[in-house]
This record gives sequence, structure tokens and C-alpha cells, in this order.
Amino acid sequence: MRRGFKAEAERQASKIRTDMGKSTFDSIDSVVLAQHVGAIVRRADQLTSLSKLEALERIQPGAFSACTFSIGDKHVIVYSPLSSAGRTQSDIAHEVAHIVLKHALKSVQTIGGVSFFTCDADEEQEANWLAGCLLLPRPLLLRAARRGLDAAAIAQAFNVSEAMAAFRLRTTGVMQQLHALRSGG
Repeated sequence: MRRGFKAEAERQASKIRTDMGKSTFDSIDSVVLAQHVGAIVRRADQLTSLSKLEALERIQPGAFSACTFSIGDKHVIVYSPLSSAGRTQSDIAHEVAHIVLKHALKSVQTIGGVSFFTCDADEEQEANWLAGCLLLPRPLLLRAARRGLDAAAIAQAFNVSEAMAAFRLRTTGVMQQLHALRSGG
């Protein structure tokens, strides 16, 4: 990620939360978040059969979680109905982050008659980071950790996946800061 992006993302997430009337410590519904940025959100089984989605999941688990496409000046986020609620929160927030960051589709490739969108690795990292900031801002994590909440408890309290909560705790430096505070450092 480019220098300064992480701090910029925390500020951007804070502004979006404020614009939504949410505090740093409120839980956010990613569908409401998507609507706030002007996106339409649809379950993939509204566009194709659930049996096709289940077949894809059997062939390659996790192959499809969510995507965004544009129709004119509107963004449409499509998510998998096969994911857990916490994973769906993260997936939609990730797609919102692409919209907020104005990431453009790189290219479409066809392999074996199936079309795939290609992703820029740096933009994927940025979207992952901003999504985390939107769902679990650093001050929220610090407060939760001070109260003794672990990743599982944070995930349950804020309706995100345990993987997202663990990722944010691990990568934001919150646990190191809490340890330093407790040890007098």
C-alpha cells in the first residue's frame, strides 16, 4: 500500500461514519453503508439460480463472494447468499471501499468460456484495509480490547466475521498498544 494510506483510510472511514450519523463505536450495516454511497445491493441469487451458485461453490469454495459493476453512473454490488452474515458484511464493505476509492475495473478475461474480472493487487489491499476501517475503526478495536473482548466477541458484537476482527486486531497494532499501556510503557 502506498505510504500514508492506512491513516488516510481511517480518516476517510471516520468521515463516512459521521456522514451516516454513526459514531466511531457504532456497528454499521454494510448494506446501509452501500446505500449511503449510492450503490444498489443485490443477492446473487436474484440474478442467477441458487443451484448455479452452489455448483460453483462445490467446484471452487469461495470463488465468488461479491463484485461490483456499473450501469451508467450507478454501482451495483452483488454478493453471495452462501456466505455467513459476518462474511457478507465484510464482502459488501470491501466493494463499497472500491467505490469510495474510485477503483476502476482493470480488464475482463475469458477462460474456458467463463468471463472473469481481473483485480489490481494493490487496489485489493486498499479495499481490504478501508473495509476494515469502516466496519471496525481502530478506536473501536482499542476500546473493545481494553474491555477484554477477543476477536470472536468483537465479531459477534459488531456483526463481522471472526477473520475480519482477528485481521484488524493483528494489523492495526491495537494489541501492542494495549500491552504497552498495561505494562506502563
